[in-house]
Amino acid sequence: MTKPAHPRPQPDEQYLIRDETGTQTLIGYVVDISDGVHGRCFLDVGPQHTNRHNVLHGGIATCMLDNACGCTGSLTVDPSGRAPFLTVSMTTHFIAPGRPGRVWAKGTVKGGGRSILYIDGVLEHEDGTVIATSTGVFKRVPQEKLT
Repeated sequence: MTKPAHPRPQPDEQYLIRDETGTQTLIGYVVDISDGVHGRCFLDVGPQHTNRHNVLHGGIATCMLDNACGCTGSLTVDPSGRAPFLTVSMTTHFIAPGRPGRVWAKGTVKGGGRSILYIDGVLEHEDGTVIATSTGVFKRVPQEKLT
């Protein structure tokens, strides 16, 4: 499933979250909260991100979707995108191979309440190809559990 290429503007550094977690640093993705509603993250896919077929590893694709969706949940309660949410469950559908270049994951809240949110995700290549989609259940971490 390929859409016409749609150039994305360069992300504004003031809205980017880099190296916040060990996983983020290891994989190299960057979180973008500039939208304010949809959590997004991007990754410049290189050889270190591919599987034996030289396409984006499914685990990394799933990680990107999980992070975009969790950030989307966070943005519902915290404009900095840093309020912690846990993934209760998530299903990923792989649609097309992830080729080298920049890929973007984006989350969209579909429903929920105060503590549980239903969030869908889409992972796209910079050329508009949809690589994977996800649907998940995300839970806000109660403040008393953070101390």
